This record gives sequence, C-alpha cells and structure tokens, in this order.
Amino acid sequence: MKLVIIEPLGVDETKLMDMAKEALGDRVEIVYYPTRTTDTAELIERGKDADIIAVSNLPMNSEVIEGCRQLKMLSVAFTGVDHIAMDTCRKNGITVCNCAGYSTAAVADLVFGMLITLYRNLMPCDQAARNGGTKDGLIGFELEGKKFGIVGTGAIGLRTAAIANAFGCEVYAYSRTKKTVPGVTYVSLDDLMASCDIISLHVPMTAETAGLIDADKIALMKKNAVLINTARGGIVDSGALAAALNEERIAGACIDVFENEPPLAEDHPLLTAKHTVVAPHIGFATKEALVKRAVIVFDNIVKYLDGQPQNVMK
Repeated sequence: MKLVIIEPLGVDETKLMDMAKEALGDRVEIVYYPTRTTDTAELIERGKDADIIAVSNLPMNSEVIEGCRQLKMLSVAFTGVDHIAMDTCRKNGITVCNCAGYSTAAVADLVFGMLITLYRNLMPCDQAARNGGTKDGLIGFELEGKKFGIVGTGAIGLRTAAIANAFGCEVYAYSRTKKTVPGVTYVSLDDLMASCDIISLHVPMTAETAGLIDADKIALMKKNAVLINTARGGIVDSGALAAALNEERIAGACIDVFENEPPLAEDHPLLTAKHTVVAPHIGFATKEALVKRAVIVFDNIVKYLDGQPQNVMK
C-alpha cells in the first residue's frame, strides 16, 4: 500500500517521517510532498496511485477524488471536512477519518486571547505605550460577571465553557444536543443571542449551520455584546456583522475564520470593520496541537489498516 502525505502537516519533515515510521513501520510505502498546492491537476498527479492520502486543508474536490483512482482512505489532519468532496468519497467507498480533538485546547485558548485583547484594548495600548501615550481612553472590561454564550457544546465548546466559568462568567449554551454540564444553562439560540454579553461559536460547517448567524440573529444582540468566531467563516454573514459593527449596534467581534482561507481579499468587510480583532485562521496552529494532530493522522491510518477505522466521517 502507498501513503501519500500530500502537503506539509505543520511538523518538521524529519520529525514527521520519524513519527510515521514509528506508527506504520513497513506496512506502507510513504511519499511526502513538502509544498502546498491548490492546483487540481497537481493534486491528482500527487495522489493518482495512492491508496491512502493524508491531507490537511487542501481542497480535495470531486475532480481530485475521482482522479485518485486507487484511493481507499483519506486521513484528514483537520476537524472539519467541508473541504473534502464527501459525496464523491461515499460514492467511491473511500473512508474519510478526521482528527477530532487535536485542537481543543488551542482553539479555546485563542477564544480568550482574542477576547481579552479586545476587552482590554491591548493593541491600541501597545501602540500608546510605544508612542508616549497613556491609558486615557483605553479603559477596558472584566470577564467576571459577564453572560457568556456558547453556540455548540462539542469538545471545544465545553472547554470554552469551563474556562469561562473559571473567569467567573455566567455560562449559557445552545446546541442541538443538550448535555448535563455543571455551570452551563441551555437556552434557545434566540435567547442566547439576545441576552449574552459574549457569544462564542463552536459548531461545524454543515448545510444546517451555513449562515446560522445572519442579520436577524445579529440584530438580537445587545449593544455591548461581542461575537467570537473560531469555528467556520460561513456560519456568519460577514456583511451583516460588519454593518452591525460599523453602525455600533454591537460592541465588537473576534474573528479567526472567514468564508475562504487567507490570504483574504483586501475588500473583505470585516478587515475594515470597527472594534474587531482578526486573525488568519490560527486557532488550531500551536506547536503542541500540530504534533497531536500528526499522531492522530497516523493512528487513524493504523486503525484503518487493522480493519478498525476510527474517527470516521459519515
């Protein structure tokens, strides 16, 4: 069998190949590509005789999947698989496994890093300190006592809830599946949007969640409310959010994800919106998380070869 690691996985090549050899031994031939490409023809060329492909977030569209004629398994080094042509994989009997859990700590950390950056005006404070300024006009806010709303209570949502509780927030949640979680009160999405001071999104990108936070939902938010999106860009109507920010109908936003992967178009509405902290999709990108991810990538392949696939996406 042939394994093609079709793009870099964020771990030093020597370390990555050592991890692969330790996990897989001589069970597969391994080919590694040290560069990224989004060119369909090039992706097909790289994967045309692969039985297994390890991929992060390159666009594995229907044409690529069909062109990889030997493909039996995709080990996706990501939590979401909205960049994978899942219908084509199902049609061709290709097993798709994700890396659930690798970025739980990293993404939850970023939620609070971005939020505190916004709440405490850290970027303008940095500039003020460097340019002979003072704290005048830069007085911020505390997290303690704030109503913290979480949309989606999977692993990342629940870790975010635990941290919010530790900060002394009142934590509310909306999710299709309610869980018994100490310190978390489940409410409807509309109630959460209307009552919470901070709203953090943690749902996957699906047909049901696309555009979930639209102009109507944003209109429910309080004037002092902050929206945080470290999930998927398509969950939020960026234009409606930018309008609410620029008209100061809400207090701020922390955005790590957009409709497309960065680099972003210069005219993206959130890049010039007021009261925002933005990042180029770094939620998952810590040294520790990328190593955890590689471990899961190879473990998924081992389990597949053993006939006991795990983390299978339906």
